[in-house]
Amino acid sequence: MMISYPLIKPKYYWSLIKDLSAFIKSPVYNTGLQKSTRSKVYDTIGLFLIKVVFSVVVASLLQFIYDPENLTSTNMAERFSPILLLVVGGVVLPLFEEITFRLSLKFNPIYLALTTGGFSYYILTKAVFKSRLSLIDDSLWYRVITAVIIVLITYAVCRKKNICLVLRQFWEKNFRVIYYLSCLSFAWLHIFNFELSLVNLLWMPILTLPQLFSATIAGYTRVAFGFQYPLLVHMTTNIFFLSLAFLPMD
Repeated sequence: MMISYPLIKPKYYWSLIKDLSAFIKSPVYNTGLQKSTRSKVYDTIGLFLIKVVFSVVVASLLQFIYDPENLTSTNMAERFSPILLLVVGGVVLPLFEEITFRLSLKFNPIYLALTTGGFSYYILTKAVFKSRLSLIDDSLWYRVITAVIIVLITYAVCRKKNICLVLRQFWEKNFRVIYYLSCLSFAWLHIFNFELSLVNLLWMPILTLPQLFSATIAGYTRVAFGFQYPLLVHMTTNIFFLSLAFLPMD
């Protein structure tokens, strides 16, 4: 029996790019894709490799054009040991961000409640208290308790049968807008990683281009394959880039 290894075939990556491009052009709530777990894993790995190449190319170009300091990366590196940095930056934060920006692409009352709570925590942390997602400071309990209350209220409202039905129909009818908003919000909110100067705000679409590309892939794999796939891609990507900082520099 011949075993196929699509990841070594250039045509395979081209097919992935075409599938992704078609979805981005016209997002659909129910993709109708019938793939085995093995195929989903291969596709996820393939898209991850494409994303890494794209991110490296864009980051390299930005270094020559405009390369502001990433305050979040610097702050985390100062606060955490290498192992803890990998756990927080490579596991905890990706889980939080996937719940916040991707989980409720497929409608479910609990999904929407968790996403709403996560988004509330994100906005409170970044915009209101001007803190860090993983920073334990005086505002932490305000942020956490507020987010939990919002989760409980949202779930209590959305689980009502008539409201749930209306929201489900709204999701399916307006999925294209919901998908685009999730991608843009995920990307553009990363501007908080940098100093909020006028120059950085003007450069925002370029500075957050890797996150935007990442969001399009994560949204596609979440809808087509399941939540665990973009989560694993996000974790792997973060761990990969965080690990590069530990390499000896001569």
